[in-house]
Amino acid sequence: MVSRKILTLNFLKPVLEFESRLQQLEKILYSYNQFNFSCSIEQKIKQLHAEVNEIKNNLFNSLTPLQRLHLVRQSDRPTTLDYISSIMDEWVELHGDRGGNDDAAIVTGVGSLDSKTVVFIGHQRGKDTNDNVVRNFGMASPGGYRKALRLMQHADRFNFPILTFIDTPGAWAGIQAEELGQGQAIAVNLKEMFSFNVPIICTIIGEGGSGGALGIGVGDVILMLEYAVYTVATPEACAAILWKDSTKSPIAAESLKITSSDLKLLGIIDDIVKEPIGGSQSNPEQVYSTLKHKIIRELNDLLSLSSENRKQIRYHKFRKIGKFYESPLKYS
Repeated sequence: MVSRKILTLNFLKPVLEFESRLQQLEKILYSYNQFNFSCSIEQKIKQLHAEVNEIKNNLFNSLTPLQRLHLVRQSDRPTTLDYISSIMDEWVELHGDRGGNDDAAIVTGVGSLDSKTVVFIGHQRGKDTNDNVVRNFGMASPGGYRKALRLMQHADRFNFPILTFIDTPGAWAGIQAEELGQGQAIAVNLKEMFSFNVPIICTIIGEGGSGGALGIGVGDVILMLEYAVYTVATPEACAAILWKDSTKSPIAAESLKITSSDLKLLGIIDDIVKEPIGGSQSNPEQVYSTLKHKIIRELNDLLSLSSENRKQIRYHKFRKIGKFYESPLKYS
């Protein structure tokens, strides 16, 4: 198996380099342990480990929105199929939109979670360049959204809860996608997801971009991983549109309010799923376990409601997004 080289983020390079040097020093000490180094050296190394961990904590607690975006675009970050294979007790992937297409950028299937049969749908990014070409970098075509709709209709027919996993920079914006009805495919999904009687839980696991994310993003509960982002347009696209200058991406990212804490405050997402320092890629098993228990809890709560009640709550949840109040100016 060929190991993939992970691109190190600029803001992490000094910390990772220091950690690497510290590990080398520990190996040297271990190799020459017979010379009985004083306890003060070992204490100093422990102190350095504690200090570097504190630096990492402070660093990840103060990431800018654009840094978070770069973090979730890392190729070693878990994808939808990683979550499915770890969260589900059993699962099988289903293919095709029954219209001649099987878009690899969207994966769908049926699985068992906590003794309940569920349908899962998610964007699938590649793990390397070749895989990304096959998966179109997680940017789904109209056939992908129609495949998702076919599985969601199947779930509604047989009373299976729906779990969606969002991780895309946006829907495929090629000419062929427009010719095949990209906007219509996403619009139909939005309309249909409001009408389904079964519970729907959506989780933003990485980058949730534009209509590509919304095409499988209407749910009763919207969860979001701590370092994930959710945006109407990528900061790069926003900067290009507003200022014709991609170097203003950091300003765009701040203005767009794309982080989990901002979106929770705005009422767009319902809850934040904690990630370890370094993101889900630093300790995937921990995130799989945390998310699994969270989904099971939310699913049990949703199943206790009637389908009509769920649909009403779902409708009003999205109707109040963007709500604001006007009041007349008061002059002294």
